[in-house]
Amino acid sequence: VQLVESGGDLVQAGGSLRLSCAASGFTFDDYAIGWFRQAPGKEREAVSCTFDGATYYVRSMEGRFAVSSDNAENTVYLQMNSLRPEDTAVYHCAAVLVRSDQTRGIIAPHEYNYWGQGTQVTVSS
Repeated sequence: VQLVESGGDLVQAGGSLRLSCAASGFTFDDYAIGWFRQAPGKEREAVSCTFDGATYYVRSMEGRFAVSSDNAENTVYLQMNSLRPEDTAVYHCAAVLVRSDQTRGIIAPHEYNYWGQGTQVTVSS
């Protein structure tokens, strides 16, 4: 199983970026894919979680961030708009096999089995 993020960059406040998470080695549809971010000196923070055809967002990011996926390419995208300096972080995607009793919503980081290496997003003011 491998997850590879890309698309991070330096962008001015108010700008947009689209991050990609390319997955390989597992059946995409059976897994939940989460986006997380971690800023220097801060705890890892959930951004979104996608499984069973639905995406759940952390409330503070809903409306500015949007997840889409290309199942044929096993790739999940995170579109980020109206970026702010406080969005500066390393963004990671992660995957976990969805359980039959999986609660719908954000899945906690410790439940994920697989993580990508991350991609740096820097938003200048």
